[in-house]
Amino acid sequence: MNSKKTPRVVLIVGKSNSGKTTLMEKLIRELSSRGFHVGSVKHTHHNLNFDKKGKDSWRHKNAGAVASLIVTDTKVALVKEDTRPDEEKFFHYLGDTDLILAEGFKTLSLPKIEVFRKNSPHEAPLCLEDPNLVAFVTDTDIRPGKKNCFGLEDINSLADFLEHHFLASFSRKSPHQARALNG
Repeated sequence: MNSKKTPRVVLIVGKSNSGKTTLMEKLIRELSSRGFHVGSVKHTHHNLNFDKKGKDSWRHKNAGAVASLIVTDTKVALVKEDTRPDEEKFFHYLGDTDLILAEGFKTLSLPKIEVFRKNSPHEAPLCLEDPNLVAFVTDTDIRPGKKNCFGLEDINSLADFLEHHFLASFSRKSPHQARALNG
């Protein structure tokens, strides 16, 4: 990973139950196996509260700490109020990655890959007219103009596309380094 380069962000969008999370999993696994550091972000409309009342981190925050970091030998969790725009948060917290895949955030003006399945309860895709749409992943006959189209299981080709268009400035890690990163 080259820490002097800013990671690229690609949004994985689609309506609920379209397969966004499954696609993210497969892409992260494939790109990681190629030696890239991939960060992920999940948008939610729910209020997350990892800080349970009475727990130590909650007590620290309640006492006035502006942030509480929970640390183990191999992981960290940060509880901190952060009202900056979403994109700023991506780079602040995941700036040490090569690529940030963000699930959701369909209104941001960033490159988007839309997932649309024929067995979903939705009649039409979301972003066919969006100028930020760079690829479309589907099992339907819908083909959005001159956009790149991939099948739901065409993960290697989609990863090739991401590598060529969004990761070209980052060098791959050796297979040994990639295995070490992935445990």
